[in-house]
Amino acid sequence: MSTSSIPLSDAVTGSQICLDRIEVQGVLRRRLLDLGFVPGNVVEVVQKSPLGDPIAFRVNHTMIALRKEESSLIFGEYVGGDSL
Repeated sequence: MSTSSIPLSDAVTGSQICLDRIEVQGVLRRRLLDLGFVPGNVVEVVQKSPLGDPIAFRVNHTMIALRKEESSLIFGEYVGGDSL
């Protein structure tokens, strides 16, 4: 795990994050892995709702919205896009 790792819920809209770990458990974990939320994959933060929940992400050409509660358990590092 890297010290610069951040939860997806804190990522800036327009940024790209390379995933390094997923702490989601159970059925949702399996579903996210099937959708492409796997370590090493790049996820783009597409849009946040006005109150910050849910957040839309693009992974493997698929758009998915996750609640803050879920995205706060997925971690990665900035690799591109509008990271600041």
